[in-house]
Amino acid sequence: MSGGVDSSVAACLMQEAGFACAGATMRLTCPEEEPDASSRTCCSHRDVEDAAAVAARLSMPFFVWSYTQEFEEDVIRKFVAEYEAGRTPNPCVDCNRTMKFGRFLTRALADGYDVIATGHYARITKAADGTYELRRAKDLSKDQSYVLAMLTQAQLAHIRFPLGEFSKEKARAMAAERGLITARKHDSQDICFVPDGDYARFLEEYTGKTYAPGEFRDPEGKVLGTHRGAVRYTLGQRKGLGLALPAPGYVYAKDMKENIVYVGPEEKVFSLRCTVSEVNYIRGIVPDAPFRAEVVTRYRKTPQPATVTPLPDGHAEIVFDAPQRAVTPGQLAVFYEADRVLGGGIIDAP
Repeated sequence: MSGGVDSSVAACLMQEAGFACAGATMRLTCPEEEPDASSRTCCSHRDVEDAAAVAARLSMPFFVWSYTQEFEEDVIRKFVAEYEAGRTPNPCVDCNRTMKFGRFLTRALADGYDVIATGHYARITKAADGTYELRRAKDLSKDQSYVLAMLTQAQLAHIRFPLGEFSKEKARAMAAERGLITARKHDSQDICFVPDGDYARFLEEYTGKTYAPGEFRDPEGKVLGTHRGAVRYTLGQRKGLGLALPAPGYVYAKDMKENIVYVGPEEKVFSLRCTVSEVNYIRGIVPDAPFRAEVVTRYRKTPQPATVTPLPDGHAEIVFDAPQRAVTPGQLAVFYEADRVLGGGIIDAP
């Protein structure tokens, strides 16, 4: 229970379905002070208090499980290392994989619980052969299946997503009907350990480093100007470059070793193919031949038709039917067949 409306309603629905439930919140960070009222992050002291209040209203036992050290090791350090390597990570994917459905699930099962339920908008169904399937939420505007694509059969067997059939508006209405204090609480949007969204500032404070200025260069190697540290820029970026160019310029490559950011025309940020690593197939079986899929290369992007080819080294190659804009190393590429998630992997190189 995160202290938000979705996990609060999920708890209600599980209890109303006849389950004997307990609530638990993960303590992942140790903020020195509470975020201001405009912050839209999670994991604050108030969130824990709200989760506890909902559990009390439902007469559920409530626990706070602290994983601050594990969160730093599994999520924050990887986040920093990825940015310093010139990639753009999605820490929410890593948090789901290693924390919520990793350490949290493992502890719940060890403590004697049968399943864990969360407020994610996604659905789990069972195929005719008994395997579990991960599917998009009925409300596609809130669908979170993208960030869940690294789940395994062993995990899916012990997970429930009670909100997968409902809209966000319906979830809020159900919370209000049940008198939950979280009914009108805003959604958390920011990364919990970077509540103001300033990734570069966080990186400098966390590492104690100052990321040195360097050169912007065009495709021919001509120096266009000075950037403020290569970690501050991501593929496809146009705004905030501070360059006076005769035509719009876009970041299309970075050389982290030489601290160079390459800027060129927009067509330079399009690519027809990429490779992915850490590939997970939801069925738990690596396909023995290339397969067609609709691929999403960033959260909330429109699925694009492509051919996915499993490679002998465990990676996979994605070839799109049409060139795609800003396929960014470090992001997750997810393979869909209609509303069913086939799997996904971390983008390595266009």
